[in-house]
Amino acid sequence: MGQGRGWEGAVLKLLRAKDFRFTVTGAEDVTAAYRRVHFADGGMLAATGVHPTMWVRLWFDNAGRPHQRAYTLVDPDPAAGTFSLEFALHEGCASDWARTAKPGDTIEATVQGTGFEEPSPAPSHVFAVGDPASLPAINSLLGALGSAPATVWFEGTLDGLPCRADPERHEVREVPRQEAGAALVERVRADLPELLRASPDPYVWISCDTTTTRALSAFVRKELGVPKQRMHALGYWRAS
Repeated sequence: MGQGRGWEGAVLKLLRAKDFRFTVTGAEDVTAAYRRVHFADGGMLAATGVHPTMWVRLWFDNAGRPHQRAYTLVDPDPAAGTFSLEFALHEGCASDWARTAKPGDTIEATVQGTGFEEPSPAPSHVFAVGDPASLPAINSLLGALGSAPATVWFEGTLDGLPCRADPERHEVREVPRQEAGAALVERVRADLPELLRASPDPYVWISCDTTTTRALSAFVRKELGVPKQRMHALGYWRAS
């Protein structure tokens, strides 16, 4: 389907990835640096179903070479065959595409590797670490885990962003991005141990830039002893 995708596309094909073509139906600027794009799904949701934190890989043209980025579905509607994606805008081909996306534009996508297994027993408290790129996944996670209270460390500011945290159950701790994510790592290392001790069945969810995610995942697993079935960690982007 479409242009060749190099070794990444070949690997995804071997893993039985499914390809779809999405059509833009509209777009809006949430803030100057955050844009929501609406899509018709090209039959995807009927074929794959939908689950919390579900994500897709979009394929962008990067100076003639294919480039893929993953995005979490926002408000997927299988009956209507629609969903939205939210883009934290910065430099790069994905943001460039999102800035100019208009109704009728199409983009190719691949679904592979996404999944969600609800923790059992249900979390007594959710601890999430993320940033603007993973905000749609945080929103989906908080919605999926029902009435569980949550503490969210958010790198950056939520000013104007579509955060769906419920102030009655969810505490959001904003942390400025400093020293390539080191400030976020330091803050979580300082806050989390005591909070974990007070929760009998915690669930820890981490999705930041790749380096920060790895550092926090190792801390939670190796130093705090959280078992792998009680946590999830996925690097959403690479700092350049």
